[in-house]
Amino acid sequence: MRQVLLLFLAILPCFAHAQTELATNNITWTTPSRNAGESMPCGGGDIGLNVWAENGNVLFYIARSGTFDENNSLLKLGRVRLHLTPNPFEKGTFKQQLTLQSGDVTLTGTGGKTTAQVHIWVDVFNPVVHVEISSTAKLSAEATYESWRFADRTLKGKENNQNSYKWAPQGEVKTRRDSISFRSQGIEFFHQNQSQTVFDVAVKQQGLAGIKDRLYNPLNQLIFGGAMQGSNMRPAGTTTGQYLNTTYHGRKLKSRAPSRTHALVVALHTATAPSAQQWQQGLQQTLTAARQNPKAARQRTVAWWRDYWQRSFIYIQPDKALGNTPEWQAARNYQLMRYLLGCNAFGQWPTKFNGGLFTYDPVLTDSTLKFTPDFRNWGGGTHTAQNQRLVYWPMLKSGDAALMKPQFDFYLRLLRNAELRSQTYWQHPGACFTEQLENFGLPNPAEYNWKRPADFDKGLEYNAWLEYEWDTVLEFCLMMLETERYAGHDVAAYLPFVESCLTFFDEHYQYLARQRGARALDGAGHLVLYPGSGAETYKMAYNSAASIAGLRTVLTRLLELPPAYGTAAQRQKWSAMLGRIPAISFREIGGHTLLAPAKSWERLNNTESPQLYPVFPWGVYGVGKPGLDTARNTYLYDADVQKFRSHVGWKQHNIFAARLGLIAEAAELTVKKLQDSGRRFPAFWGPGYDWAPDHNWGGSGMIGLQEMLLQTDGRKIILLPAWPRNWDVHFKLHAPYQTTVEAVVKDGKVQVLKVWPEARRADVVM
Repeated sequence: MRQVLLLFLAILPCFAHAQTELATNNITWTTPSRNAGESMPCGGGDIGLNVWAENGNVLFYIARSGTFDENNSLLKLGRVRLHLTPNPFEKGTFKQQLTLQSGDVTLTGTGGKTTAQVHIWVDVFNPVVHVEISSTAKLSAEATYESWRFADRTLKGKENNQNSYKWAPQGEVKTRRDSISFRSQGIEFFHQNQSQTVFDVAVKQQGLAGIKDRLYNPLNQLIFGGAMQGSNMRPAGTTTGQYLNTTYHGRKLKSRAPSRTHALVVALHTATAPSAQQWQQGLQQTLTAARQNPKAARQRTVAWWRDYWQRSFIYIQPDKALGNTPEWQAARNYQLMRYLLGCNAFGQWPTKFNGGLFTYDPVLTDSTLKFTPDFRNWGGGTHTAQNQRLVYWPMLKSGDAALMKPQFDFYLRLLRNAELRSQTYWQHPGACFTEQLENFGLPNPAEYNWKRPADFDKGLEYNAWLEYEWDTVLEFCLMMLETERYAGHDVAAYLPFVESCLTFFDEHYQYLARQRGARALDGAGHLVLYPGSGAETYKMAYNSAASIAGLRTVLTRLLELPPAYGTAAQRQKWSAMLGRIPAISFREIGGHTLLAPAKSWERLNNTESPQLYPVFPWGVYGVGKPGLDTARNTYLYDADVQKFRSHVGWKQHNIFAARLGLIAEAAELTVKKLQDSGRRFPAFWGPGYDWAPDHNWGGSGMIGLQEMLLQTDGRKIILLPAWPRNWDVHFKLHAPYQTTVEAVVKDGKVQVLKVWPEARRADVVM
């Protein structure tokens, strides 16, 4: 007990200081917004709100993980408009604040002698939005639920980019109307998917009709929506209007009498249900829970956010917050990006790289796209692995391994479908996951391509960018395994998935070799990884460096698992497979030895740098590891790497530079990544190559900043491997073997270093 007390007393000053530093990262606005593009995020559990004040009203969009319609658009759940009478938000002073410590947004307006607060928060553990109004004088409150899905809407042209049809719709595509009505003194709204969905279209297109009844289909019988109710509020009629380019219909609730306090809840419910009546029963349970003890729910939510921020942080120049320097911004925006990720901690579906839960009217991102707030580029149910990975890698070092579950479960649900693809098309085992992946595990229909040669392999995407690119799933295999090293998670449930993904490569490339000749392996007994792909860039690649590094790293990590994982036969199989993986190829440029993207390739299609994937994500090369000069040469002298160098979107040169100990490059690119977005909310980056807010832009920035501060090699913890000496920093990050490192660096010196468990301090290398 004495040792525990001494440890607590030792860390208490750092904890208190960290809480003060976090408060400087809160976002405060003193003027209302002009439109939804100037909104502020608020969320929790699996719900995201865009909150703003405009023309004397408080508004927020509602989004929730997993609200996929028939076409695989990820639909918003509507917009709420709050109006107070007399109105303290019309004239006078104004303040809107996102408080990270408690995960909520508060808007304060003063008009004359009346001050009112609108406090908005989301229950982390129940799908309920709470709106609490308090005022110094009695006010009337009117809340309008607004929907643009009051009628079927035909989608044309680029608007189909929000769904899985993209540029190749088959016939007329419609977003179906929602059911919206007054019910039980409140407003009920829901979307019920039709019996025929894009799943049925994709199955037929891809020659899988014979096994359709065995395929997982998340769109079938899906119903999602919710209800808005207010204490002492009653239905008050309907309204119509137009917000930006979109017409809406609204239903109103109004307070029965003026009061100093009002309370409103929006309860959400998503279910696979055969009827609307059954869905409504589930919604009633959520409503009942929402009303039971909101004070206790609030306390649990605040406690969750408090623990979240105590777990990890990065504060640069923490004593100079008022200076708002680019490096201070970078750390503040790191915190804001982590907040956006925390809002989908318990989602059934992963955080989408192209906007997450916080998209808004598309015309505010691209003035030519005059569509509804449901729009986002690159689809709603389509998950692009190269982009998704950058959203989830930072969670290991931020101590948020538990938040990776939605992404892992996404793949586990799709495993059977991926295995059935291999069995049906090529008659061999193993799970085949494509790069552009639908939420039912098949390639996106537009990317698969409708205009295919009749004799073209039905298992392949007929697509110049995506053909033969199926190694990105290996990054998620490694993430799954790394949760065991970092957080001590039991990863037994993931082993069948990881094994199946590896089996695909082993089986399929032997299968392809037998199509070409009599031997399944090359002369050295290795797989011939051809045709392959170096990301979307080096196409028709022979022995892609990214694929080789991925296969080697995942197999090595499997063999490093504690003995309880895997039988002797499994481990023998993993070891034999590892022996069949070829070596990475090199090349000479200007007298320097470089990592080659592949042994050979036929063309370039994009602007990625997979020749450096052995550095990140695979960690074969890096600070303190053999071959560092070769990897640095690749970064510095490969003409493609330098030509593609950028901080925009999913570009990861900042991460490469950090892992290679290139301090100036890492600092420059990471600060550019994480500098204020140019939008009112500093972490709403984009659109980049995707959409706004661009979460793979923010995620790659987070990774780069983490890698500048802390890297690992086996049990070795490398501190400050790419950190500028003139940047003061206070950080807390996580390392393998359930280790936490907290440090205060000032004037180029480590003034405080705390390592838990204490025994791991011996593994720290300065």
